[in-house]
Amino acid sequence: MSIIDKLRERNKANESRKSTGDLASYSSDSASQDAISRKQILLPLLLCVLGLGLNVGGKLSASSLGLPFFFDTPGTILVSFLGGYVPGIGVALLTNILNYFSDDASIYYGLLNVLIAIVSVIISRRDRTRGWKNVLLFVLVLALIGGGIGGILTWFLYGYSLDANNQMLVLGLQKIGMNEFWSWYLVTFFFDVIDKALSFGFVNALLYLIPRDLWKRFEMVSWKQRPMSDQERLRLEATNRYQRWSLKRKIVALVIVMSVLIAGISTAICLFLLRNYALEQHMVLAEGVAQMVASTVDGDMVDRYLEKGRMQSGYEETERLMTNLLVNTPDVEYVYVYKIMEDGAHVVFDVDSGEFSAEALGTVLPVDEFMAAYYDEMLRGETVTPVVTRDQYGWLLTAYEPVFDSEGNVVCYAAADVDMDGIVDYEHEFILKAVCISMGFLMLLLAIGIWMAEYSVVLPIISMTEVADDFDYDDEFVRKRNVERLSRLNITTGDEVEQLYHAFLQTTDESTHYFEETKQKVEKFNAMQNGLVLVLADMVENRDESTGDHVRKTAAYVGITARKMRDLGYYREQMTDKFIRDAELSAPLHDIGKISVPDKILNKQGRLTDEEFAIMKTHAAEGRKLIEQAISTMPDGDYLEEAKNMAGYHHEKWDGSGYPEGLAGEDIPLSARIMAVADVFDALVSRRCYKEPFSYDKALSIIWEDAGKHFDPLVADAFLSAKEEVLEVAQHFAERAVSVVDIRKAGEQILAK
Repeated sequence: MSIIDKLRERNKANESRKSTGDLASYSSDSASQDAISRKQILLPLLLCVLGLGLNVGGKLSASSLGLPFFFDTPGTILVSFLGGYVPGIGVALLTNILNYFSDDASIYYGLLNVLIAIVSVIISRRDRTRGWKNVLLFVLVLALIGGGIGGILTWFLYGYSLDANNQMLVLGLQKIGMNEFWSWYLVTFFFDVIDKALSFGFVNALLYLIPRDLWKRFEMVSWKQRPMSDQERLRLEATNRYQRWSLKRKIVALVIVMSVLIAGISTAICLFLLRNYALEQHMVLAEGVAQMVASTVDGDMVDRYLEKGRMQSGYEETERLMTNLLVNTPDVEYVYVYKIMEDGAHVVFDVDSGEFSAEALGTVLPVDEFMAAYYDEMLRGETVTPVVTRDQYGWLLTAYEPVFDSEGNVVCYAAADVDMDGIVDYEHEFILKAVCISMGFLMLLLAIGIWMAEYSVVLPIISMTEVADDFDYDDEFVRKRNVERLSRLNITTGDEVEQLYHAFLQTTDESTHYFEETKQKVEKFNAMQNGLVLVLADMVENRDESTGDHVRKTAAYVGITARKMRDLGYYREQMTDKFIRDAELSAPLHDIGKISVPDKILNKQGRLTDEEFAIMKTHAAEGRKLIEQAISTMPDGDYLEEAKNMAGYHHEKWDGSGYPEGLAGEDIPLSARIMAVADVFDALVSRRCYKEPFSYDKALSIIWEDAGKHFDPLVADAFLSAKEEVLEVAQHFAERAVSVVDIRKAGEQILAK
């Protein structure tokens, strides 16, 4: 084994030990992660119970003590900090549901508590509660939700009210010129800031009592794979953050869109049903009131009322009954009695509603547009269905009830107008309350859906994707590490994702084994190919009795010089791994052209004549031609390009005085310039039939002196900079040559005896 081979083996051993240590470290980290519970449900549920107790108990205590605070959010903040979105939002909603039994208005503020839970989770995960500025900002954000949005919601639902806690401050602000709304709103916000500050202070005290290393035990998780650390999840999230539409974003968007659509459609359906129900109820009310009005009118007296006026006996009593009916019946705007005749509607009774003056008895009203549709039916004394009108009197539903005389004839119609504007107000209130209630539950469903999708779909898939992205089939350690990482994911979703994981794992494992086998075969083929190159080079070299181990030594010098040039940054673009490998492997063929030189010239003792040297110089061009022929017959012989360059041009000189073509400077192929230094150095330090070997120092000084003339100065500098490695190679082959000589002498002595 050559010294270069020994150096390589030593480097490989060091890398192997390093890789083994890294793999062991990775396995240790993975094992520590596996120690984390794959499912944490019990402790988060107990935390939720504690949070509910804090919220409900806090509100009951504040209410019983008559404090101007609600104190119903410390449990929400605590659970959100430790448990995450699902437990935090769940506690927020359940708190308002339970408080509904003591305060029915609490159910409408569940959305605000949910928003507080979401903000608390975001703040806790970003660790933004350190420092008094961050704490103040957090408290203000919570107060903007609880007091800011909550104050507006209260105003729309109930208006505002003064009590013993806020009356003095509200009236004080009003005295300095502030209007009713803003004075009440600012006082409400002020009290909520204090409420949230006290709540967070209480939560902070509880968190201080819980060791920080136990906080993660309260987070609700349901791993379908090997649990991840916070650092791993943050790294994966950072990687996916630059993907415009990652799987998680698509799932979140889909869940949100579908949830909003379902909520919107459900609300629209409920609103439609509510409107129809309200319309039916108003119709029943109008018909009932019309019937009651009709029952107060004596049909036999109608014509007398019209003839003799209000002084007719019974008229004022009937009018009084109708007035009481109007006053005591909500939503009924007008009650009146008309006698329908050919010339129009004759007023029999018209109760003064306050907004519009009543029409006088006997007034004839012309037939208006809406009455024209059913005027003929009323002339015939037929029953008229209730109608809805919108005119100067408002949006009204009118029901007509016929009044009969003693003979059963319809003499007039009693009417009741019900105000429909109340339906709109009720619809607005219904929508606001429905949104407040449904949005809280919608956010809980969203949180649960996203939570389940993240653990069951998103994290398993992006974990597999990350391992796949890191695959590098050129690095044995990376291959082993990634197969180990993939197998340790241990995805158990119980669905197509798990099936995909097992298929991916099997395919990867088989591909890795196949690649290993292929790599071994390629390495054997390359070794055989390199061996054939050395055999061929040895065959040529053995014809020259004075150049022992020349091809091996020069190949070693070429490799050392090329790597040193890369370290020094010389010809950076050309000094690739492939170039260095091809140059080193092809170096033994640099003198392949000597096969065309006659033995008598190749092995001549003494100096060559000019004619003989001219023949010797032809070995460069002949070598280039031989390798060109080899390249043309080999489909993957591109590595021989450098062999062709070295064989054809390693006797060219930097100043252009070389042969066979007289190339100069960088026109000479780089590999040939490197071989020129290696070839000359080995010739200088080796024994030849026509000279004794030079010392190493003398040979190195000649290389230095000829830099810029014979040699590329950068190549020469790299060669001299790697002097220790060069001399180590030279010394190794010198000792090897001595051993061979000793063996030969011993053999000759045995044969002589």
